[in-house]
Amino acid sequence: MAEHISKQFDLELETIRTRVLQMGGLVEQQILSAVDALMSGDIARLDKVAAEDALVNAMEVGIDDDCLHIIARRQPAASDLRIVFTVIKIITDLERIGDEAAKIARMGKTIHQSERYQMPRFREIEKMAEVALAMLRRALDAFARLDPSAALELAEEDIRLDENFASELRQLITFMMEDPRTISMSIDTLFMSKAIERIGDHAKNISEYVVYLVKGKDIRHTTLEAIKRETLGR
Repeated sequence: MAEHISKQFDLELETIRTRVLQMGGLVEQQILSAVDALMSGDIARLDKVAAEDALVNAMEVGIDDDCLHIIARRQPAASDLRIVFTVIKIITDLERIGDEAAKIARMGKTIHQSERYQMPRFREIEKMAEVALAMLRRALDAFARLDPSAALELAEEDIRLDENFASELRQLITFMMEDPRTISMSIDTLFMSKAIERIGDHAKNISEYVVYLVKGKDIRHTTLEAIKRETLGR
């Protein structure tokens, strides 16, 4: 009987892990669709991305409820409890990534529907989004494979993404100073750039939760050197 219960518990944990990855796949698609629709000016697709945020929210609530039921029924200890806590943290970041993708869609729609004398160039946003999306994929892969070494890679990528955002901010400020007619467009573009930068932050958070899951170490709010010591053992 004990063995049967243990196998059932393992199945429940694995099912939850699978659902987290499915949720991750959905927010990945949100980001892709938002940026593609932004580049092409596809208003209908931008509306669809914004509407899909409700589905992401529902997935978060469902997985969160399942985790609470597991805690109440199984009373997991040690590593099993870490899995449940990690899942709860990861889905929170995934839900916020979905929020940022919806924000990109809303800002993109505002820009494309407004009568602007000059449409902004979105290539820098597209480049930043490619980096952030790659970070999210690596973070989810690290969770699937229980690979804490990805945390170091993502910490370094997050620094580069922050630098890209700072560069974009300086450029937009220059545009606004040189021509006040660009202020409204530049602010909307800035919101989209910031949303992408935040997606990178959330992806980095997910990789840090994997370190906690595998090694039992909380590396949030630590330096890059400390992350190296925890993930590489040096």
